[in-house]
Amino acid sequence: MSHRSLALLTVLAGLSWSGLAQDSKKNPKDDPDAIGNRNVGQGVNFYSLDKEIALGKQLAQEVERQAKVVTDPVIAEYINRVGQNIVRNSDAKVPFTIKVLDSEEVNAFALPGGFFFINSGLILKADSEAELAGVMGHEIAHVACRHGTRNATRGEIAQIGMIAASIAIPYGWTGYAIRQGAGMAIPMGFLAFSRANEREADHLGLQYMYKAGYDPTAFVDFFEKIETLEKRKPGSIAKVFLTHPMTDDRIKASQDEIQKDLEPKPEYVVNTSEFNDVKARLAMLHGRRQVMQDDPNRPKLRRAPGTGTGPVDDGTTNTDPDERPTLKRRDTGGGN
Repeated sequence: MSHRSLALLTVLAGLSWSGLAQDSKKNPKDDPDAIGNRNVGQGVNFYSLDKEIALGKQLAQEVERQAKVVTDPVIAEYINRVGQNIVRNSDAKVPFTIKVLDSEEVNAFALPGGFFFINSGLILKADSEAELAGVMGHEIAHVACRHGTRNATRGEIAQIGMIAASIAIPYGWTGYAIRQGAGMAIPMGFLAFSRANEREADHLGLQYMYKAGYDPTAFVDFFEKIETLEKRKPGSIAKVFLTHPMTDDRIKASQDEIQKDLEPKPEYVVNTSEFNDVKARLAMLHGRRQVMQDDPNRPKLRRAPGTGTGPVDDGTTNTDPDERPTLKRRDTGGGN
């Protein structure tokens, strides 16, 4: 009898050890519960985090000199709050500054060091807060992975190689031209990412929005939508946003990861009344500007000096604290 008990314990111990061994082999990058405790930005990088933040701040100042930032406090506060919630549920190790640009172009980009810009045109194209969260999660993942400065490091290494090669060229004129070309490519590296970069941002961005409580399928829905929009109306999507489009293989990979890595939750946040209010507010601002631009016969008023030019609060913003987020139950009985 004791021999049987000993044999049973041995078998159970073996099974337990086998299960632990399988769990230990799971890649932390596939585990949303490991968010914040994994180094997703590893790799050769000439930039310290402090240097990366300083660089991002300098680039962000240049963006703000060339573009108009939406200063409406309701819009700015809401977008920042949604983004910061995703940042808290990410692997990012830098603070984020999130602003809305007044542009109808569908675009969003995050600079090194956590300086994140999202165009009003993209917000207007999103049908729900979850779709917006999907885009934000993807861009936040680029920063968490430090793709911008790691790409720039590769560019600098290549440039060093070009300089070394040019020394051996008589008079150096050809080498000089090569160095100029290499130098021009480096800044674009902060925004134009490789297919591997984009896949990693897809993979982690899905986890970030999921961890923040959003339905991850909205990520695929939005990127499929902008691909369709670009095909129907070429030029409506920013070129840098489509450098590596949401191709069929990326869509399939994202769908597989949702099924494999993201355990279904009873409920997800899909939309909120705040998102609808902010979108309506942005549409009103765009519509007002469009009317002024398109109607040459529209009466024009000129303010007397000193009367002020501040915006008028239209009172349409819904601040009812009883408004609840729209939740969607996930069907766990079958596939998508």
